[in-house]
Amino acid sequence: MKSVPAKMTKKLLGELDELVEEGWYASRSEAVRDAVRELIERRKLDRLESAIKEDIKWGLYGR
Repeated sequence: MKSVPAKMTKKLLGELDELVEEGWYASRSEAVRDAVRELIERRKLDRLESAIKEDIKWGLYGR
């Protein structure tokens, strides 16, 4: 696995640490990996939704 250094504000790092302390994640790294996976999945869904809307628009209006 590769490392990706990232800078965070104290507030964001504190919130990340809270998630770990509350047991949602075993480590900061696990939490960050999960957040990145979720972001990528959301972006894929956004692109898919846009493509579907364009197809519908083309089907309805021929544009």
